[in-house]
Amino acid sequence: MKIIINNSSMVPIYEQIVDQIKKFIRTGELQENEQLPSIRTLSKELKISALTVKKEYDHLEEEGFTITVHGKGTYVNTINPELLLEEQKKELETDLEKAIQKGRRCGISDEDIKSLFELILEG
Repeated sequence: MKIIINNSSMVPIYEQIVDQIKKFIRTGELQENEQLPSIRTLSKELKISALTVKKEYDHLEEEGFTITVHGKGTYVNTINPELLLEEQKKELETDLEKAIQKGRRCGISDEDIKSLFELILEG
């Protein structure tokens, strides 16, 4: 698991890491029951506060992606396929919103954006 932090990004560090870990789970790079690095290990590796890593791990657990066993570590949870699909839809929605905003900034009408989208879907 190779996490990359972009310090010049407007996205907070903990969100960058949470997003990357979710992506690793969705793509199968992190498998069910696989142990994540300890809070200390990840904080040293990424040169960030252990509190930031704890916040990330807590967030992942709240969303059902991981489970923490006290004294043993944090593990990838059994993933509910519906939860996984919902996360993927949310990611796609964000990407589509960015594309629409870009089209509008370029002066492309909503009708032309819809036509382009339909053309791409027909692919």
